[in-house]
Amino acid sequence: MTGEPARVRQMWHLLEPLHAVLYYAPEAFEEAAALGYDTTERWASYFAWRAAPLGAAADAREVVRTFHSFAPAMVDGYVPGGWATAAPDVVLAARLRAVDRAYRALFGDRVEGAEFAEAAELACRAAEAAGPGTPGDLGVANAPGAPGGLGAAKDSRALSGLGPANSALPWPDAPHLALWHAATVLREHRGDGHIAALAEAGLDPVEALVSFAAVGAAAPEVFASRGWSAAEWGAARRRLRERGLLAADGTATDAGRELRAKVELRTDEEAAAPWRALGEPGRERLAQLLGEPWLEVIGSGLLPSENTLGIGKV
Repeated sequence: MTGEPARVRQMWHLLEPLHAVLYYAPEAFEEAAALGYDTTERWASYFAWRAAPLGAAADAREVVRTFHSFAPAMVDGYVPGGWATAAPDVVLAARLRAVDRAYRALFGDRVEGAEFAEAAELACRAAEAAGPGTPGDLGVANAPGAPGGLGAAKDSRALSGLGPANSALPWPDAPHLALWHAATVLREHRGDGHIAALAEAGLDPVEALVSFAAVGAAAPEVFASRGWSAAEWGAARRRLRERGLLAADGTATDAGRELRAKVELRTDEEAAAPWRALGEPGRERLAQLLGEPWLEVIGSGLLPSENTLGIGKV
């Protein structure tokens, strides 16, 4: 892959680990435990951290739609019941504390330095260009209600995706927190576009995972974390085989690989606007500034070596 899609994907690969620290850092689990969440496994805090921008009005149905890849039965175990533990505005404040502590543990005093400030300025410019709208058509123009609490959006468009919901939050003052917030806005903006691309391809949530595993993005066992039953996974495999997208052994056919490549290209196209707005010199400079922090996060061992996003594989 070359040209603009390659550059767009490079920026996602650089920013994603900086965002994902929230879900794995011990400091984040400590903050979640202090709120009262069960931290013997990571999902209670994960759903709280990630869904909080949608506000307390976001029920399990809304989280299933905006997160997309999780089985409804799994989401029901955490949403909306998690808001009885801590309200979204309390969660949002705690997640910034968690990121602040995690970044200081990873990067030390450099979070106060000029390079973090410059990276934050560039990333924020790109994130602001993502705008309040949602890439593609998620089919939710008539979504009911508006989220409340500190995570409330400037208008009802927050319910159209996690990108707008995060865009509507106040920007943190500290550069390293602004960098993390920008990374979050950009990755969720990309995720909204990815959901649109999957819909265009006619892939439902479990089919999206099965087809992604089929091209070698990660082992099927990795995708088991999304809560789909063996029966649901098997049914999705059968549907994809009937469409000629999957071979009998579970690997993608040529048509299946072609469809997934189109999905990923469409996702890159949907995610390109912020980087066009930043401009090529700004994008190149940000990539340079992110290189060392990226290496440190990857080298920290916090993040799993294989992931459902296919980073490093696709």
